Amino acid sequence: MVLLNSSFRSVVQVLSHQGDGQRTSTMWRRMSKYVCVVFLLALSGLFFLLSNINVLENLNCRTVSTLYQLQGSIHTAFFSEAPFPLDRNHSYCGLLGQEPSPEEALEERYLLKSIAWPEPTHHSESVSLDHTSDPAHSLFVILPARGQSEWHVGDQLEAFVQMHDFQGHPKSHGGDFLLARLHSSELEAGVAGQVQDHRNGTYSAIFPLLWQGSAQVEMTLVHPSEAIHVLRRLREERPDRVFFKSLFRSGKLSQTTVCNLCLPTSQKPLCDYTDAYTEEPWYCYKPKLLSCDTRINHAKGGYVKHLLTNKEALLFQSGVNIKVPIHPSGSDSVTVLPEKKDKADVERSSMKTEPTRITPSGYYFQGSWRALTGGVIRQFNDSSTITQCLKGKVMYMYGDSTARQWFEYLNAVLPEMKQFNLHSPKNAGPNMAVDSTHNILLRYRCHGPPIRFSDVIASEMRYVANELDGLTGGSNTVVFISIWSHFSTFPVQVYIRRLRHIRRAVVRLLDRAPGTMVVLRSANLQALDPEASLYNSDWFSVQLDGVLRAMFRGLDVLLIDAWEMTLAHHLPHAIHPPPIIIKNMIDIILSRICP
Repeated sequence: MVLLNSSFRSVVQVLSHQGDGQRTSTMWRRMSKYVCVVFLLALSGLFFLLSNINVLENLNCRTVSTLYQLQGSIHTAFFSEAPFPLDRNHSYCGLLGQEPSPEEALEERYLLKSIAWPEPTHHSESVSLDHTSDPAHSLFVILPARGQSEWHVGDQLEAFVQMHDFQGHPKSHGGDFLLARLHSSELEAGVAGQVQDHRNGTYSAIFPLLWQGSAQVEMTLVHPSEAIHVLRRLREERPDRVFFKSLFRSGKLSQTTVCNLCLPTSQKPLCDYTDAYTEEPWYCYKPKLLSCDTRINHAKGGYVKHLLTNKEALLFQSGVNIKVPIHPSGSDSVTVLPEKKDKADVERSSMKTEPTRITPSGYYFQGSWRALTGGVIRQFNDSSTITQCLKGKVMYMYGDSTARQWFEYLNAVLPEMKQFNLHSPKNAGPNMAVDSTHNILLRYRCHGPPIRFSDVIASEMRYVANELDGLTGGSNTVVFISIWSHFSTFPVQVYIRRLRHIRRAVVRLLDRAPGTMVVLRSANLQALDPEASLYNSDWFSVQLDGVLRAMFRGLDVLLIDAWEMTLAHHLPHAIHPPPIIIKNMIDIILSRICP
């Protein structure tokens, strides 16, 4: 009040010095009216404050929580929480989990060396598009048959590839990602070829000749070497480019925060959800007003955008340098004659003239997959045959959505199979189906984080290794494992660690229950565009696939070679292979169960 009176007197003094007469009198009357209004408002506010001081002092925690909840809702609606930029100096990302033992570190170095990819001579930032690999200017040629004028079943076919840049100049270094396929549309036949990088801009594609008749060579550039350099950088430096989130809730108070394998600790306090048994790391930012044990679910948060410079973006163009065919110079096909009768002499001659003999896992003929190793594959074309084969079996399926495809296929093809409603999300599961008449049980569960499903109940987040340790196993137990796609955005070391835990659990399972059948599924090819290439490129997948094959080599497991089965087939690549390919995969498994 004293301050207000002083201000009032100051205004009067200022006005009194501005002149006399009618002008001063008019200004005085107008100003005094406004000053009186301000005075009355201030007096009313002071009275209200004094009369309600006790109410303000007694605001309880529930009221404050409600205010915070309202504030959080407004913030979420208008300012979605985005992932913080990765800071390796202030995060868990340096090791992405517990430091490996000396033995594990030695294996890790071996695995990384086995999938090492040639580096370009110049980094992508300093290379213009004109000097990068251009499939339109590149070409391949089928080389003449070695030591003979014709091709026979059992021979090998070789195609020579010369890569050129957009100016038509031959490339002088390797590192391009090429796919090779030999096929016959008339015979519904196809086989994957093996590409050899000569590190000088040329490549060889080698194919076994497995059927009589026409055989056509198909070469595809997936990514130029300069794009591979960008993908390698993203994998190592931006594992946060796919981010995740979890909902925390207690009563009416809820908040959603960002989660990932590693998070910058300098931003906010963390909730540590590292698994007690496998020590697999997982973190979420702690909600402001909730404890870490109030987590409700897990979900994919989204994809970080604007990862590339303008120059780098030119390396990822549909129809230009992402999965574009390379044209032949001359004919792209040959006619294969029947196998020669003097097979032993031919094999001895081939070993002298052909330094590399390749053996793919199998090939398609008349639309069906034929294995080259592991025995004859039966065709299970009717549901009654499948039912009799699986009678009394319990099948556990763990992994991503490509494992769920097996569950969905068998659930649909077996007429007496009834799926239980477990009130869980369809994509994430857990899902269960039973044929009580024939005592068949199917179960599917997604693998633990990272997983990009839209909604997974937090209590249902399980690691595959822990689930395997909980199985009794036995001759009536079949275990399916498919885990690869959701690890494509992380350094390969993360995938190695996860497979190491699963491998140990598989060994323990087979030790205590030797009759258990374990089926492992490899990665497969998928459709790519400029955006998908940055998160799910086939190059990420082929790197993970190489690690998986090496880590489980020598174990008593059945490998389903989804990579070759999708490469050799004529249908377009897709993250979820079409039903005919799934049917061929199931036929392989059933042929092992019921030879």
